[in-house]
Amino acid sequence: MGLFGSVSSKQVDEFAKGLAQEIAKRYPPTMDKRSGERKISQKRLTAILDEACNKAATFKNQHRLGVYKKARLGNTFRWELTELGYSEKFVETATEGLVVYVSRKAPAQVKSESAGS
Repeated sequence: MGLFGSVSSKQVDEFAKGLAQEIAKRYPPTMDKRSGERKISQKRLTAILDEACNKAATFKNQHRLGVYKKARLGNTFRWELTELGYSEKFVETATEGLVVYVSRKAPAQVKSESAGS
C-alpha cells in the first residue's frame, strides 16, 4: 500500500465531515453534554460509533487509503466533532476508535500474510 492512495484529499475531508454529521444526527452534541435532553444508553452509543467505523473501513478499502489519507481522515473527523460541540472526552474516544478501525488490516490481508510466514 502506498502513502497516498487513490482518492483526493477533498474527498477524504468530505467523507470525514459527513461521518461526523451522521453521528450528530443520531447522537446530538447536546446529549453528550447532558444539558437537559434524555441520556442515550451505552449500547446505543456503541452501535452508532461501530456503524461509523464500519463505514470508514469500507471507504478505506474502496479507495485504498494510504498512511497520509488515513491520518487526514482521522484529523478531519476530530475537528468536525469538535466544531459540532462534542466534549473533548467524546471526541478523543470516537477519533481513537475510528483511527484504530481504519488502520486494521482487512481479514483477507491478515490471512494471506500469515500463510506466507
